[in-house]
Amino acid sequence: MLNIAIRCLLAAVFAAGAAAQNAKSWSEPFPPHRIAGNLYYVGTRGLASYLITTPEGHILINSGLESSVPLIESSITQLGFRFADVRILLISHAHWDHNAGSALVKQRTGARYEVMEPDVAVTEDGGRSDFFYRNSPRSFYPPAKVDRALQDGDQVKLGGTVLTAHLTPGHTKGCTTWTMQVTEAGRTYDAVIVGSVNVNAGFQLVRNSLYPGIAQDFQRTFATLKALHCDIFLGAHGDYYGLEGKFARLPAQGVKVFIDPAGYSKYVTEREQSFLHEWQRQKR
Repeated sequence: MLNIAIRCLLAAVFAAGAAAQNAKSWSEPFPPHRIAGNLYYVGTRGLASYLITTPEGHILINSGLESSVPLIESSITQLGFRFADVRILLISHAHWDHNAGSALVKQRTGARYEVMEPDVAVTEDGGRSDFFYRNSPRSFYPPAKVDRALQDGDQVKLGGTVLTAHLTPGHTKGCTTWTMQVTEAGRTYDAVIVGSVNVNAGFQLVRNSLYPGIAQDFQRTFATLKALHCDIFLGAHGDYYGLEGKFARLPAQGVKVFIDPAGYSKYVTEREQSFLHEWQRQKR
């Protein structure tokens, strides 16, 4: 009973602390911009959202907070596209900072909501069955009906664009890393949008009755990410890939600023070492 109480307390403390720490950047507008080809950034300063445009409508990755939706719509409009033309909604993982706005996006656009199967239940109950945040009402969000449950390796296709869903679990059970190819100036690049590989404060990697295989899932995730070919490195939060610094160099360097395979490899390696350190600490 004591362990359960401690987990609940940690969950509540982390959720409150994270919200307070990140509230400003999560809610702060950021200039929308084209990354390469038909791939655009339409998120806030702290929460990344991506628009993939096609002749048959658009794909949106990550709805952010409920309050993010008007900001995302404004960004899409500034880029010369219509929010109403979003046909498919995807997420990186089922945490409130990436999917709390999904119900509103569906309502406003009629988009088809496609989510990795292990994250479907928690998405549809608004976070109440999350293995870690289930006792933290601050992290709950409006439930949204999922229209397609994705499996590892499934493809999402629209208007000639193909995205591949890679199951990269641990941060959530259905955390998803998205890959796609974009063409810029006659060259094709592999873009990787990392879901998340963070071991949040309070995550129990040993003897976790609500997620017994969490450590093994993190191991699987790092193996998957290391096997992917990455030219353009992106992620569920802009700070994963140095959004602000790269955006500042965008006018001078163009798409080249986002071509960062070394940065991708360094990030994955650093996050894996952080996970292994915490796992060993907990095992001791």
